[in-house]
Amino acid sequence: MFDPSYILYFILVIGILVTIHEFGHFIAAKLSGMRADIFCIGMGPRLFGYNKITGFTFGKLPEDWDGEGGIYTDYRISLLPIGGYVKILGMVDESLDAKNLASEPQPWEFRSKNALLKTFVITAGVIMNIILAIGIFASIAFIQGDVQTRTTSIGFVEKGSLGERIGFKPGDKILEVDGKQAYSWDNALTQLALKDFSQQRTVAIDRMGTKHSLKVSGDAILSTLSAKKDFGLTPAGIKTTVASVITLGPAGSAGLQAGDTITAIAGNLIASAQHLVQVVKEHKDSAFVVEWVRNGKPFSATVKPDAKGLIGIYPTNILGDKLHIQYSFVESVGQGFQKTGNSLMMFVSTVQQIFSGTIQAKQALGGPIKIAEMSKQSADLGIIPFLTLVAMLSITLAVMNILPIPALDGGHLLFIIIEAIIRREVPLKVKVIFQQVGMVILLALMAFVLYNDIF
Repeated sequence: MFDPSYILYFILVIGILVTIHEFGHFIAAKLSGMRADIFCIGMGPRLFGYNKITGFTFGKLPEDWDGEGGIYTDYRISLLPIGGYVKILGMVDESLDAKNLASEPQPWEFRSKNALLKTFVITAGVIMNIILAIGIFASIAFIQGDVQTRTTSIGFVEKGSLGERIGFKPGDKILEVDGKQAYSWDNALTQLALKDFSQQRTVAIDRMGTKHSLKVSGDAILSTLSAKKDFGLTPAGIKTTVASVITLGPAGSAGLQAGDTITAIAGNLIASAQHLVQVVKEHKDSAFVVEWVRNGKPFSATVKPDAKGLIGIYPTNILGDKLHIQYSFVESVGQGFQKTGNSLMMFVSTVQQIFSGTIQAKQALGGPIKIAEMSKQSADLGIIPFLTLVAMLSITLAVMNILPIPALDGGHLLFIIIEAIIRREVPLKVKVIFQQVGMVILLALMAFVLYNDIF
C-alpha cells in the first residue's frame, strides 16, 4: 500500500533546499540594488501567494503582472514541488520572459550591474546551500558531539574489498595514516578516505608486534567511494547480534531469537555482521553449527540454509569500546566546515568520474523517487539522520547548480564571465536560445533519473 508520507517528506526536503537556495539569490539581488517581481517555490501554475498590491490570493495573477516594475514582489507557491526561481528584472531566466529586455537597461535591472555584483547574485544560491550544510553539520556536532569506536584494530576484512587489495588482515592495528596518528576507528578511516583527494596514502600498521607499511592510491579510494562501496574493514571488538529473525526460517526454527549474540558459525568465530554473511555464503549448500549467547548463557544448534542460501536472520553490529567527543562552539563550526568540505570533494569527484566514464551515471544519479525514499528512511531514523540527509542534498544541489550548464546558475555565470572579457552584453537572442537548450537538457536529465529511479 502506498505511504503518503514519502511525498510529504520529499516536499519538506525539497522545500527547505529550494527556499534556502532561492532566498540566497533574492537577498543578494536586493542588496545589489536589483528588483525582483516574483519569488517562487515550486514550478508551474501559481497556487497561492502574497504581494503588497493584491494581498493574499489564490490562483494566477494577471499575465502582465510585474509588481509595478519590480517594486513589489509576489511571494508564491506553485503546483509542482520540483524547484523554484526568483524572477530578477533584466535577466533571462527559467521563465524565458524577454519581453522587457528590448529597452535600455534600467539602474535596478540585473543587466545594468557590473560583473562583480552579477556574480554575487548568481552564486548566492549556491553559497546559501553550502552555508546550510555547514550550519547543520556544526549544529549536530555542538548538540550531539561525536561517538567514535576507540579501537584501531581490524577484526574482519571482506573478501574482494579494497581493504583486502591494500593488504589489511584481521588483527592488524592501524597506527598512522600519512604520518598522522590514528586515535580511533572513525578517525583512521576518515584520514584514509577523505584527506588529500587523489594522493597516495601510506598506512602504518602493527601486525603481530611488527610494524608494516601499506600503500594505496587516492584514485582507488575515490573509485571505491564514488561507487558507494566501503573499504570492507570492520573494527575488532564488535558483537554481532540478531536484529530480527524469520520465525519459520532455518535460524528461527533452530531457536535463534532477536537479541541473541552470534559467536561462531561452522567453527568460525564471527567478527562482524559482514563476516557472518560471508561465512553463511561459503556454507550455503550444507548444514552447519551456529553458536550464540543469550542472557549470558551459550546455545548452539545445527542450521541448514534454505533454497536461497539464507538462514533467515538480519544481523547487526554492536560496537565495542566507545570514545565520546564533545565539541565547543568554535570546534563545532570547524567540524561543520570540515564535514562540508569532505562531502563537497567527494561529490565533485563523483561528478568528475561520471564525465570520465569511471562510474556509470545510472549508478550515481537519483531522482525524485530516490530522494523521497531516502527522506522517509532518514526521518524514520530520527532528526539527526534527516538533517544529515538535508545537508548532503544541499551540497549536491550546490555542486549541480554551479556546473556550466544552460539554465543553471553555472550557465548564467558563464555568460557573466564572457561579457566581462568581451566588455559588452551577449545578444539577447543568444541568451534565450542558450536557456532553451538548457531547459531541454534539464528535462532530458530529469526524464533519465526518473526512469533510473523506477527501473
